[in-house]
Amino acid sequence: QVRLVESGGGLVQAGGSLRLSCAASGRTINNYSMGWFRQAPGKEREFVATINWSGSHTQTADSVKGRFTISRDNAKNTVYLQMNSLKPEDTAVYYCAAGNSGFARTTWYSYDYWGQGTQVTVSS
Repeated sequence: QVRLVESGGGLVQAGGSLRLSCAASGRTINNYSMGWFRQAPGKEREFVATINWSGSHTQTADSVKGRFTISRDNAKNTVYLQMNSLKPEDTAVYYCAAGNSGFARTTWYSYDYWGQGTQVTVSS
């Protein structure tokens, strides 16, 4: 059992940057794959980024490639999402997820544990 708590969301201007954190408790995350997803009102949950257990492999969605970077610090039991060049269309609730497989996955059903989300709002 892993508890995930996101933080770092808030209001930011278009073109600005924001760093989200996902703090895990209950178990170490060193064996888990981790992912970030987002959901805007009226839209389906969307894949953003994923990272394997060791951090050696990552994948990002085409919509955020070159702007967002996922990373992890297993010693701190924390996963990060660095978001640069933010756009109004990035506005959403961002969710952190952990998967037992340890492999980077892009689908929501590949994950076993979820945080409650943090709101990111990008003003134009």
